[in-house]
Amino acid sequence: MPVTVEALITKTGNATGEGPHWDERTQTFLYVDIHAYEVHRWSADTRIDEKYTFDDNCSLVVPCKKGGYLVGIGKSVCHFDWDSKKLTVLQTVDEDKGTRINDGKCDASGRLWFGTMSLGKTVDEIKYNEGSLYSLEVDGTVRKHKEGVSISNGLAWTADNKTMYYIDSIPRKVFGYDFGIKTGTMSNERVVVDFDKVEGMPKEALPDGMTIDADDKLWVACFLGGRITRFDPNTGEEMTRINIAAKRTTSCCFGGKNFDELFITSITDGATEEELKETPLAGSVFRVTGLEIKGRPAPIYEG
Repeated sequence: MPVTVEALITKTGNATGEGPHWDERTQTFLYVDIHAYEVHRWSADTRIDEKYTFDDNCSLVVPCKKGGYLVGIGKSVCHFDWDSKKLTVLQTVDEDKGTRINDGKCDASGRLWFGTMSLGKTVDEIKYNEGSLYSLEVDGTVRKHKEGVSISNGLAWTADNKTMYYIDSIPRKVFGYDFGIKTGTMSNERVVVDFDKVEGMPKEALPDGMTIDADDKLWVACFLGGRITRFDPNTGEEMTRINIAAKRTTSCCFGGKNFDELFITSITDGATEEELKETPLAGSVFRVTGLEIKGRPAPIYEG
């Protein structure tokens, strides 16, 4: 079966697609449009893309065990009930800073990890080192794990839960940590992928969101690189490259009934008219099939 890339959810105009999550229970693909303030839910059965618009940036969406979803709205992690449209603020961070929440995911114990970054729609508008990395515990409390982050992005964990991976986009690096699943602690920071050392990687490309497959290999969205790249975190070497008809790829996740489909988000923020003419599908959600590689179900919030 050949590898096929298709525009699954076609976008026109401005779009800031991010935060992809495959909801195994409902067979729906969840994602956000940050600067449109939207959360989206696409059904594999009906192929209908529902959305709801909030009053501020919407940066992440993760299902909750008790029902509904966690969403990042501005600086707050909130619970959102899709049926009633009720939004409940759970925790607010960085109250003394000009930041917002960016990417977020749950670890296998069901705690949510999420980071912040300074306000701005393009890389040039962002102040460096303003963000932090937090976790929302299953008891509802918030913990800060790391400061001085510029653009908090991708998160992933190995199948044995002993290693955590994390991306701060501006240093152009994917970091690895020893991870304690019971304690929710990260230690022994090291670089596992350095974009400066990846042969053929455009100099302007930044690591953005990522996911991990069943073989514990990382799939990293190369923002301004127009690709998703599979890396071996043990060597830092590129294993597979999937070119996407959108220069500003932002994140990816595995989904589908067999978790063998790769869903990819992208944005148009900062794109020139020439770039949009060359890649008119920019901002769309793409799907890759035929990879013969599987991912794992994404954990949900257990609180």
